[in-house]
Amino acid sequence: MATSKNHQKLGVLFAGLGSVASTVIAGVEAIKRGLAAPIGSQALLGYLEREGAARKISELFPLAGLDQIVFGGWDIFPDSCYESAKKAKVLAPEFLEQLRPSLEIIRPYPAIFDSSSVRALKGTHVKKDSSGKRGWIEQLRSDIRDFRKANGVSRMVIVLCNSTETYRSDTLSRSMHEFDNSLSQNADWISPSVAYAVAAIQEGIPCINATPSTGFDVPALMERARELQVPLTGKDLKTGQTYLKTVLAPGLKIRMLGLKGWYSTNILGNRDGEVLSDPDSNRTKIKSKQSVLSTILDSKRYPNLYGDYSHQVRIDYYPPRGDNKEAWDNIDIFGWLGYPMQIKINFLCRDSILAAPLVLDLILFSDLAKQMGLGGVQTWLSLYHKSPIYEDPEKKVHDLFLQYGEFQKTLNALAKQRAMGSDLPNPKRKELLRAAAAKE
Repeated sequence: MATSKNHQKLGVLFAGLGSVASTVIAGVEAIKRGLAAPIGSQALLGYLEREGAARKISELFPLAGLDQIVFGGWDIFPDSCYESAKKAKVLAPEFLEQLRPSLEIIRPYPAIFDSSSVRALKGTHVKKDSSGKRGWIEQLRSDIRDFRKANGVSRMVIVLCNSTETYRSDTLSRSMHEFDNSLSQNADWISPSVAYAVAAIQEGIPCINATPSTGFDVPALMERARELQVPLTGKDLKTGQTYLKTVLAPGLKIRMLGLKGWYSTNILGNRDGEVLSDPDSNRTKIKSKQSVLSTILDSKRYPNLYGDYSHQVRIDYYPPRGDNKEAWDNIDIFGWLGYPMQIKINFLCRDSILAAPLVLDLILFSDLAKQMGLGGVQTWLSLYHKSPIYEDPEKKVHDLFLQYGEFQKTLNALAKQRAMGSDLPNPKRKELLRAAAAKE
């Protein structure tokens, strides 16, 4: 379990208390009781190579202890966390029963909902329209303040785990003035995920987008988060098929093996699958999944190897499968003298089980970033995301190994910063961090 000398409470609010959020919360409760280990968590199990020695990450930094975290959230259905976990059928009923008292007391605030953003669901526990989309944000901010006061938390993190929204390509507000005009006009592209992000930024709370939705893809919001020193990280989670892609694709490039085609298909039957049965929500997810290969393989540098390959992705809703997603990949490669070969993968994964430790790490590291005075997009946490956000899209990195290198480099810089002057004011600490990172 993560331990910390800082005994202040950390409040965590999920936008969406579905399968992923309920699995995270149930897992934390189980770990606190000694019923399970935090498998999959870098924050709790990982080590940092520092000055010739390996040190546990959880011992180097003031990460929030699991017993300090207080959970809550919003959802378009009124189910408690226990009821939500039971319906999701990710965790065994007898296991959930042991955690029932702790999960039943977590009940969601009514969520904001826009049927044009998520067409496959009909929300029954939603906020009434109040002063348009600006009213959405004010209602969310009111909930945040209510949660903070009711639970006595000193710090907070917000995690977007709501359903994948329909694809929007017109989120181009470059300035807060432009964004404010769009908000006043109730622009269609301002979806619930955008509203949750704005509420978090305005309240000074780190925000994590664990979905493919485009809530953070607004340059004005990235700039505002940097100005207010609010950490942002997203989007989507690098869990199953795409995780393996970002492991295998660098391996092909390192060996200078060519690629003719990569065909990927998925079947899943949980609420996420139901939402993705809508073509426009499906498009949002597929764009997230398709984005990884081009930046890893570098067709400009290696046109003969990667200049002309076919990359296809499918996602099909198959109710009998539930949360136990199955992913198939067929990879057509070529090697010495152009001879063709194939790689085939069949990954029977548990989506929420893979996602839960990533969400927990993002919570702990986003809170750490806030404590250390870091704001704006946290690219050092990109290894957790399928389609990581960057203020400069040209610098986007998908290669898992390069992402892990940046993760380790930043943690080393943060460790050095703490040693050099952890009690200094934020501007000076940020200056020290930049200098330390440059030397790593």
